[in-house]
Amino acid sequence: MTSLTFFFFFVPILALILLGLNVLLSPHNPYQEKNSAFECGFHSFLGQNRTQFSISFFIFALLFLLFDLEILLVYPYVVSAYTNGIYGLIIMLVFFIILTLGFVFELGKNALKIDSRQGNNIQLKN
Repeated sequence: MTSLTFFFFFVPILALILLGLNVLLSPHNPYQEKNSAFECGFHSFLGQNRTQFSISFFIFALLFLLFDLEILLVYPYVVSAYTNGIYGLIIMLVFFIILTLGFVFELGKNALKIDSRQGNNIQLKN
């Protein structure tokens, strides 16, 4: 039996075993909001529909994409680090310094702070 055919048999069996363990061992605590459909004319969770949506979620997502793309830009340097020499290292250090300064600026402007109204609603109901 080759390794390819072994994996064709092993992966589905492993997936079924893990799914079965999940069904057997996971807690099942349904409640009204969990079982109800979200949006589509039904009541939403904690009255979140038709309220203003905070722009900070979009800013947070854009900042995540920026730092995620940073990893994409660092990868070619890491692959060719032996051939780049000191010049490539200096360029990468300048790149990281600029990114670090941008990150510090974002922290100073509280761009990564998201005020959750959901937590406030839970406290009011209790």
